[in-house]
Amino acid sequence: MSIPPAQAEAAAFLARLSGAPPIETHISAVYVGRDTAWKMKKAVALGFLDFTRLADRERFCRRELALNAPHAPGLYRDVVPITRGPDGAPREGGDGPTVEWVLRMAPVPEDDFLDAVAARGALTPALLDAAADAVAAMHAAADPAAVDAPAAMTRILEGNVPAARRAGLDPASIDAWVGAARVELARIGPALAARAAAGFVRRGHGDLHLGNLCLLEGRPTLFDALEFDEALARIDVGYDLAFLLMDLDLRVGRAAANRVLNRYVARSGDAGLVAGLPLWLSLRAMIRAHVEAARGRDSQALLAAAVAHLAPGTPRLVAVGGLQGTGKSTLARALAPGVGRCPGALVLRTDEARKRRFGLAPEARLPPEAYAESVSAAVHEELFAMAAAALRAGQVVVLDAVFLDPVQRARAAQVARDAGLRFDGLWLEAPLPVLRARIAARRDDASDADEAVLLRAAAVDPGRIDWHRIDVTNGGEAAARSALGMGAGFVC
Repeated sequence: MSIPPAQAEAAAFLARLSGAPPIETHISAVYVGRDTAWKMKKAVALGFLDFTRLADRERFCRRELALNAPHAPGLYRDVVPITRGPDGAPREGGDGPTVEWVLRMAPVPEDDFLDAVAARGALTPALLDAAADAVAAMHAAADPAAVDAPAAMTRILEGNVPAARRAGLDPASIDAWVGAARVELARIGPALAARAAAGFVRRGHGDLHLGNLCLLEGRPTLFDALEFDEALARIDVGYDLAFLLMDLDLRVGRAAANRVLNRYVARSGDAGLVAGLPLWLSLRAMIRAHVEAARGRDSQALLAAAVAHLAPGTPRLVAVGGLQGTGKSTLARALAPGVGRCPGALVLRTDEARKRRFGLAPEARLPPEAYAESVSAAVHEELFAMAAAALRAGQVVVLDAVFLDPVQRARAAQVARDAGLRFDGLWLEAPLPVLRARIAARRDDASDADEAVLLRAAAVDPGRIDWHRIDVTNGGEAAARSALGMGAGFVC
């Protein structure tokens, strides 16, 4: 959509100021200069927004600044008028008649937007973790909102049906999708209402795809939160996150989406979000499908994803145990994307739960008292409860713990039996010298275990091991997949 004629003068001035033509969307034009970027909202009315009045463009510029500046310090600067000077020419600032309002920002190199980073295959595990951390921090800082979550989700679902038809998406696919989506919404309605009552509906980002994250000082940073519709932004935090997960799944792959999901849960403790994930992923894919189709772009993969996300999964519980250094977490992460519904299994790790209990990031170190027997018992019980809830919601769960105590191994199996689901325990083994070398080489990991911890654990009799015993001296992933009946590829 081109710049409206009424804004032509301001647009020409900003082009001269920046020295370049704008980067345009259907609702804004961004002029990127050497030291400053100027964002002008287009004077358009599109049904879901109305920027035609100058006063409203100022109001929404200020709203965008207020929403985004706390999470993107250094990127958002201020809101300034374009005024008419004494000579009649437009200028930045001043006290003459206001021609337009613009949001001033720091320029971001094109290669530093996360969709561009993803396109060149540079989304590393560290960047994925940092992106999840940024989303979790934004959600933690937001206050709960009083919203009828099932009713709000119904409005979103039903509102996108006519939009999908207008965009020309395949009618049969739309019919199949809306029928399945309505069934799923009816099924999870009580869970959505309970999450709203528990405070999980908050003022989120609202438009959390890869293109709305960028690298600032090397760290993924959220920007361009939806500013023009509070109803679309006051949503379950899981629905907010689902846009990023859906985008990662299609653009980068399931492993990337799975890593972000599990890092987010590790930081937030919100394992309950998996109850709504199939519907939320499906809605995000359908919204993006009809938006892309309306722009004349190929949307077949998005439409197919919208339908596929609603297919039922087969939940099961997998526990991965063994001494420190056996690679439990590495194996759990490798297995998780390939089992269960998108984006794969929920991995619940005692090391991460313990850090969360003390308000620390997974990589932070804890004092010895954090490993008291009472704390360890509470951590395990927390994970068993989270696992039980996720299994009831239809999600595959992988428990990652040492499981040296036979009582804890039995407890894990009982969680699966209580849910009437399959349980598999994987017990990882390797010679002690191998484990000592691995622990010595470990960096930036949630485990605080050192060689002394390993040696103490190795001296404990674990009792009879009736799990699948896997030698991980030279790997072990293939043996684990075989034990789980996964084969070599994805099964979700």
